Amino acid sequence: MGKNRLEAFSDGVVAIIITIMVLELRAPHDTDLASLRPLLPVFLSYVLSFVHVGIYWNNHHHLLHTARHVTGGILWANLHLLFWLSLVPFVTAWMGENHLEPQPVALYGVVMLMSGVAYYILTTTLIRHHGRESGLGAAVGSDFKGVISVVMYGIAIAVSFTNHWLSLAIYVAVALMWLIPDPRIERRARS
Repeated sequence: MGKNRLEAFSDGVVAIIITIMVLELRAPHDTDLASLRPLLPVFLSYVLSFVHVGIYWNNHHHLLHTARHVTGGILWANLHLLFWLSLVPFVTAWMGENHLEPQPVALYGVVMLMSGVAYYILTTTLIRHHGRESGLGAAVGSDFKGVISVVMYGIAIAVSFTNHWLSLAIYVAVALMWLIPDPRIERRARS
């Protein structure tokens, strides 16, 4: 079957996720700039999550651009990814409202870890369907960046109970690692 419905549905879900996250940003009742200070953790959580969701959307777009068609298994793998991403607004709000405390930071990491695992499953399902010799299979290779991201999320979760600031730094590091879409996939998409 064609991939257009999968892409359109995924784009819609990601748009809703981002909308829900921004609706969690509540304006203060005071008009002075000092009233924004207590909202800083909420805003920082939102920025971190917006970047993560944006990275998933961007890489998902590149990933599906290389696919010719999809199967039922690919649809389910995609839904699995969207499920974990749909939890991002909840963990973002919990983390921000609780001023980046250890348990919310850890749960944020669990959702990021599971999103990474789900993206890896989607990628391997697409490669299995299209073949290792396909453009996507050749571009992804061993997916070192995907594997190292999941490992980093796992470390961040474990560290969050002793140093949640280090966990947040790891989440930022993973985001920075993925800010630029995989050039191997972009090259294959152009050819």
